[in-house]
Amino acid sequence: MDETAIYSMIGEDGFIRLVAAFYRQVPDDAILGKMYPPDELAAAEQRLRDFLIYRFGGPQRYIEERGHPRLRARHLPFQIDRAARDNWMRLMNLAFAEAALPAEVELHLRAFFDQMSTFMINQ
Repeated sequence: MDETAIYSMIGEDGFIRLVAAFYRQVPDDAILGKMYPPDELAAAEQRLRDFLIYRFGGPQRYIEERGHPRLRARHLPFQIDRAARDNWMRLMNLAFAEAALPAEVELHLRAFFDQMSTFMINQ
């Protein structure tokens, strides 16, 4: 599957559902909740949603507003260890269950998140 085709399969709505389901869980998470000040959650949700839309074939809003993703550099201020990474993945896996995306899309996104969340470990 061409990753850029994911947007054409689920559209903006699919990414909205997935990212919203993820961020609804963040405040109550013992590790991730501390990383996100409550007044920053909506902005963080929008950034992730816009990044995923851009990365998987949709409109380029993320690039237009923020430039190159520089994901690792942007995450350096946060202490991301294996536990934080694993919690991030746990919440995203629960979000997948709620978002009900097509199996083929979910498979590709899970693989991407697994790889990128491990890449973000900096502790």
